[in-house]
Amino acid sequence: MIDEKPDSEGVSALAPFRHGIFRAVWAASLVSNFGGLIQGVGAAWMMTTIATSPYQVALVQASTTLPIMLFALVAGAIADSFDRRKVMLVAQTFMLVVSLLLTLFTWYGLITPWTLLAFTFLIDSGTALNSPSWQASVGDMVPRNKVPAAVALNSMGFNLTRSVGPAIGGIIVAAAGAAAAFAANAVSYIGLIIVMARWKPDVPVSTLPRESLGAAMGAGLRYVAMSPNIGKVLVRGAAFGFSAGAVLALLPLVARDVVKGDALTYGIMLGSFGIGAVGGALISVRLRQLLSSETMVRCAFAGFAVCAFNAALSHQAWQTSLGLLVGGACWVIALSHFNVTVQMATPRWVVGRVLSVYQTATFGGIALGSWIWGVVADARGAETALIAAAIAMLAGGAIGLVLPLPQQQVLNLDPLNRFKEPHLALDLKPRSGPIAIMIEYIIRHEDEAEFLATMAERGRIRRRDGARNWTLARDLENPMIWIEHYHTPTWLEYVRHNGRITHADAMVGERLRALHSGDEPPRVRRVIERPTTAGTALVMAKGPIEH
Repeated sequence: MIDEKPDSEGVSALAPFRHGIFRAVWAASLVSNFGGLIQGVGAAWMMTTIATSPYQVALVQASTTLPIMLFALVAGAIADSFDRRKVMLVAQTFMLVVSLLLTLFTWYGLITPWTLLAFTFLIDSGTALNSPSWQASVGDMVPRNKVPAAVALNSMGFNLTRSVGPAIGGIIVAAAGAAAAFAANAVSYIGLIIVMARWKPDVPVSTLPRESLGAAMGAGLRYVAMSPNIGKVLVRGAAFGFSAGAVLALLPLVARDVVKGDALTYGIMLGSFGIGAVGGALISVRLRQLLSSETMVRCAFAGFAVCAFNAALSHQAWQTSLGLLVGGACWVIALSHFNVTVQMATPRWVVGRVLSVYQTATFGGIALGSWIWGVVADARGAETALIAAAIAMLAGGAIGLVLPLPQQQVLNLDPLNRFKEPHLALDLKPRSGPIAIMIEYIIRHEDEAEFLATMAERGRIRRRDGARNWTLARDLENPMIWIEHYHTPTWLEYVRHNGRITHADAMVGERLRALHSGDEPPRVRRVIERPTTAGTALVMAKGPIEH
């Protein structure tokens, strides 16, 4: 159930292309990303011509990342609760409409710095809605053992467009103005909308009622809070975004003020970043096989620090572009590895929400960094801001001394699907509750230490998957008897809780049953709590053992 190797034998970097839907979506996304980068060049360069301070220029980067920080968790809950294909269709259509409006406002000369920021914020609000569904859908397009390669290919696709898109965007802006760049972006959504409309994914349909949006968000946050390894990824992702985001946020100023270039220079520099990112995507799968997670990420932090130092000290476009090649590779290696680590550590029922929390942390770091480095650039100049950001990158790499990333594993996180609702003597409704569950174990004295260690992991899994008030008690009269006890608010939540158990989780239950020394399996009692004024305090139900 656990493969210590990060990728299965025989899975190449291009293996996901064997799946038709992945090829189609990847190609359509390539066109859409191409348009988005052209739009980004148009917005960033237009702001340099209408803004009154470097602070407003840096806010363009912040306005593209802030929506992901603000709305990602809601979008993640939507991705796990609704048809992801339809969610992506809605998001892509919304971005198409907003891009058309931006084109019209620009064409008729109605754009101000704050209007431009508002439009970029709205477009990337659509991206925030789309992204968790898109990333979670990777597992619906390819088998789980190909997910790391698929994530790397998605990064490569985006950065293939980044390698040429910004330069073409610069040419378009220089030749036809920002309105033409915005129009190109609007057209680029059409192909992806058509592919999404035609895709019919084979996704298992849940027999349980859909969770409310608030409950779904709470379940996602609880899962993250009770998953220490995911928490480490969030901290490192936020640190990377905060420091590394400075380069992209301040690059328009570097192109204009440091190397004395124009829109085409800015586009070429972004293109260099994209070429480096393509290289990083191509080698990331191989690096995952050769290096530990922590080594990969530390190298990415250090490499990006070199890129920032070079951008601050160089006054030649070619020299800055060479440094951006390194920065682009490190950007993709770090972010794709964070993404893969989260996906491979998360079951399908909650993957959209966990990815959204990861995006909130990482892009929140980028948004905060863009703002802070913009303020520094406004006061001290872009060169000083980039040097400070490079120092912050080195510090971010050093966080690994305290919070190292987990070793790479492939867990079997498919649903166990062993739980069957027990026969009940009472006619319970889905909302009946609260439900209390007690599981009785008989443990020999020599097995107590192993039992307690295993129970600590069981308690974390229970709470992570929705159990409340989990406790472990020991019988005073018969010390060999231990009782696991927890609550769920309703019978429906109890059934939902058991439906979330994965094959990897079941290994903990198997270890506990192996430690149980009774002639019969551990005894399970399920009771519904009632106030004494109702005449009955507890009503019991017996059934098959839980896993």
